Amino acid sequence: MASLLLSRRTNVFLKLHGTPVQSRCLNGFAPGDGRKQLVVVGTGWGGYSVLKNVDKKLFDVIVVSPRNHFLFTPLLASTTVGTLEFRSIVEPVRNAGFRNDHHFHLSEAVDVDPARNILHCRNVLDASKVRHYELKYDHLVIACGAMPNTFGTPGVEENAFFLKEIADARAIRNRILRNFELSVQPDVTVEDQKGLLHIVIVGGGPTGVEFGAELYDFVQEDVRRLFKSETEHVRVTIVEAAQILPSFDSALQSYAETKITQRKQMHLLQARVTKVDTDSVTLGDGTKLPCGLVVWSTGLAPREFTKNLKFTKNARGQLETDDKLMCQGNIPSKNVYALGDCADLQGASLPCTAQAAERAGRYLARSLGDLERKKEVKPFKFEDMGMLAYIGDYRALSNMSGLKTGGRGAWFLWRSAYATKLGSWRLRMQVPIDWTKTFLFGRDTSRF
Repeated sequence: MASLLLSRRTNVFLKLHGTPVQSRCLNGFAPGDGRKQLVVVGTGWGGYSVLKNVDKKLFDVIVVSPRNHFLFTPLLASTTVGTLEFRSIVEPVRNAGFRNDHHFHLSEAVDVDPARNILHCRNVLDASKVRHYELKYDHLVIACGAMPNTFGTPGVEENAFFLKEIADARAIRNRILRNFELSVQPDVTVEDQKGLLHIVIVGGGPTGVEFGAELYDFVQEDVRRLFKSETEHVRVTIVEAAQILPSFDSALQSYAETKITQRKQMHLLQARVTKVDTDSVTLGDGTKLPCGLVVWSTGLAPREFTKNLKFTKNARGQLETDDKLMCQGNIPSKNVYALGDCADLQGASLPCTAQAAERAGRYLARSLGDLERKKEVKPFKFEDMGMLAYIGDYRALSNMSGLKTGGRGAWFLWRSAYATKLGSWRLRMQVPIDWTKTFLFGRDTSRF
């Protein structure tokens, strides 16, 4: 027994230092009782859905991600101004349950060797000593998501804020509060105040519109109370090259545009941004808009890991899959799958939404179980249930089949739907509590 333990520890040491070993996975833990090893890359909507729904009697599930939590992204904009607290919309991945505590890896996937059924990984915890290692898999699920698309616009990476992760929301919240505090300093001019308190949102999709809606509520309900003399200088501009909320019904688009433009401190601007500086954005016609914060929300681009893969991809760089979500290309074992924002279905393009990724994850968890039980695996079929979006002032849009409406009734539906879809009972308690605290006492404007 002692020699066996020593051998396993030696294998771990060799693996971490780049020497190949014969163990089935890192740390010498091999699947037991005939279970196959299922490796999932990513903890977003798709990957987390696979983890929660797969039959763990059939699989040892190994998850690889640089993020150790699941994020309920539809409510992310609410955390940027304090309507909700950050921890109210995240669920630790380990709470989903692993057979072994070594089965979650806080690491990045780097590449895949489909001929050897190997996933190449890189540890992200120790920047001073980067460690590369390999993971063996029987089935691999790629659900790594996507990155914000800058379209090569100068200055975006350096000067704009994205809104994809909790860290992004926290950075935006700190910048907003910093700018308000700076605006009341004794040596700040009125022109400086106007620049500091002008927020530009680039992109008129659901994320951009909902962030603008949260800002509007923050200004109306909290800034007027806490920064009375600065309220008149606050402006929010949504810059969109085409139409806002392009995935919504045209009547709902018009309703949203009308409500937004009726608000004194909110503006819609149909234009293209060509450059982002530290204190301004430049439009296609050369106009410069002085501002204190730029939030960039204009689409998606593939992550570096997705770019590295030699599988078949579409024109947008997404991994193309068949109707069973299997990746295409030179994959001898036909055991690599992809879903979510990093993938697309050949011949039936899927929307890059939480709904599509979550349902694809549920399907794949079920179909992998059917495959192991030698049952027929049916193709994936996605039926869009519609979308909801918050537009501020306790009004929302419902773009659902049979219910296309906007207003306070849609807002009630928006809150009810998201409250019931949260990942755990803990979150289903915390979010309504946060909403109640905000309604009764206002938003927390502490900066830390």
